[in-house]
Amino acid sequence: MHIVSLAGGIGGARFLRGLRATEPDATITVIGNTGDDITLFGLRVCPDLDTVMYTLGNGIDEEQGWGRAKESHVVKEELAAYGMEPQWFGLGDRDFATHIVRSQMLAAGYPLSQITEALCARWQPGVRLLPMSDDRCETHVVIEDEHGKRAIHFQEWWVRLRASVPAQSFALVGADTAKPAPGVLEAVEEADVVILPPSNPVVSIGTILQIPGIRDALTPKTVVGVSPIIGGAPVRGMADACLTAIGVETTAQAVLELYGPDLIDGWLVAEEDEGVALDGVRVVARPILMHDAEAAADIARTALDLALELTR
Repeated sequence: MHIVSLAGGIGGARFLRGLRATEPDATITVIGNTGDDITLFGLRVCPDLDTVMYTLGNGIDEEQGWGRAKESHVVKEELAAYGMEPQWFGLGDRDFATHIVRSQMLAAGYPLSQITEALCARWQPGVRLLPMSDDRCETHVVIEDEHGKRAIHFQEWWVRLRASVPAQSFALVGADTAKPAPGVLEAVEEADVVILPPSNPVVSIGTILQIPGIRDALTPKTVVGVSPIIGGAPVRGMADACLTAIGVETTAQAVLELYGPDLIDGWLVAEEDEGVALDGVRVVARPILMHDAEAAADIARTALDLALELTR
């Protein structure tokens, strides 16, 4: 069986770990969000790709869900001593190595998809991890504060401001001319089912869907999504701030409608959200809180079973 999954960061990575555990013999292709990517200290950082790679490769800091396990921050402290900015984005010493390798390979002319494959050769995540595009795309956020109305990088809004300043809109800079990375459309074409984890529907899954050609390729496939909202609140992170910015309520119903019945065939929601409905979509209510690895595997199994049922 060939499964394709679109994924953002922590929630997506943990769901994928559950999916891999429940279906170890399947071929799993993960299309990762790169809208969060940023250049810091001359190095190219790909937070979502790395979170998936580290999580599935058993190198993640389990408590925080991102970054390397057993991390230290000597380089960060030395950069701060020199007054180097930004100081609000903390890269660990072990993590720096990944970004150095990536940046050197980019400078040598390798595309991001080949670089990601090379990095995964070390981590052996058990899935094929592809960036959504080899082209540079970065999510920017329009805000208005004491400096006036301006656009800032998504990471500054998310990490430094903690989404405390309301977003007026999001812009994926570079998306209009970007192409799906090699292998992305082919993987979707060959997929038996497509699973959308409970990643942020605006700046993770939604970003991937903005790359020309990806949503169109997904439309004829059987697609099952797991709601990132439980009882009117995000499972993790600040998805509510993102949804509010685009005028969408923070509910499982509203997120389903945001994706639309042209994309979604099955929708897995929490028991608290039983009653969610949309014409053309099969909605199933089950416990969907990934409080441990076993729960993540159970949720992934339920989503996959629903997808397989819908393909019959």
